[in-house]
Amino acid sequence: MKRVELKMKDGKVISVGVWEPEGEIKGIVQIAHGMVEHIGRYELVAQFLQGQGYVVLGDDHRAHGLTDRQTLGYSDGDIFALTISDMAEVAKYAKKTYAGKKLVLFGHSYGSFLTQEFIEVYGDLIDGAVIGGSAQMTGIIPFGGRMVANIGYVFRGAKKPAVLIKKLTFDAYEKKIGGSFISTIPEEAERYKSDELCGYYCSYAFYKYFFKAFTRIYKRENLEKINKDMPVLIMSGDQDPVGDFGKSTRKLYETYKALGIKDLTLKLYEGVRHEYLNDTSRETAYADMLNFVGKICG
Repeated sequence: MKRVELKMKDGKVISVGVWEPEGEIKGIVQIAHGMVEHIGRYELVAQFLQGQGYVVLGDDHRAHGLTDRQTLGYSDGDIFALTISDMAEVAKYAKKTYAGKKLVLFGHSYGSFLTQEFIEVYGDLIDGAVIGGSAQMTGIIPFGGRMVANIGYVFRGAKKPAVLIKKLTFDAYEKKIGGSFISTIPEEAERYKSDELCGYYCSYAFYKYFFKAFTRIYKRENLEKINKDMPVLIMSGDQDPVGDFGKSTRKLYETYKALGIKDLTLKLYEGVRHEYLNDTSRETAYADMLNFVGKICG
């Protein structure tokens, strides 16, 4: 992996990881990583796709990784909306650098929610989308999260670590599942836990804008902006608490199906937790992703 730095519309510089194949380039896969992690954690899947002839790239999102290493969990402004804008700039950079190649956007977890809004706002920049470790975030959970985040933002401060929200989400997931929600493989759970750029507290500002996004994403007029001809793959573990053990993942699939997306696929991996790329489903998930990307890019 090489690193490039790109200046965004507001002047902020973000760090982007890039994996380039040797020889002919078949297409581009852009990765939007998850919450409290970074693009470097996708080294294995990126190398796999790179070996198949694809350019893989992705930014360390605002409040994450090398982009905001000194302020992990916090960045100025509407972090969610600005990150989507950043992803659009990365896509433009990729399509300019590797002219004529089709681009598939792959978002995992937090990145999957960014991707859900991205395909509504910037869908013309991509040729397909993979939405992984995801859910349809409607109902009491995002409503309650928004209330807690807004109260914390006002009374504790924008930059303060949102300890309570972590307890209600990440910690609650692990209590419900009886161990790491990351993976059933202990070594993979430990790899995440021991990474210094993972597992920190996000700020109240981060969650304020995160939960606010869900008030936009599922509005009918915004969903209707999605290109119905663009292929979409939804992939998740059926033991992932983020997707309510498949229930809210299926709900997202049904929403997109009712919307009229013509090429829509759902893959739920049995006995697998949040990181289907780092669980017992790894080989199958890699193959499913390669098949999807290959169908679009060749």
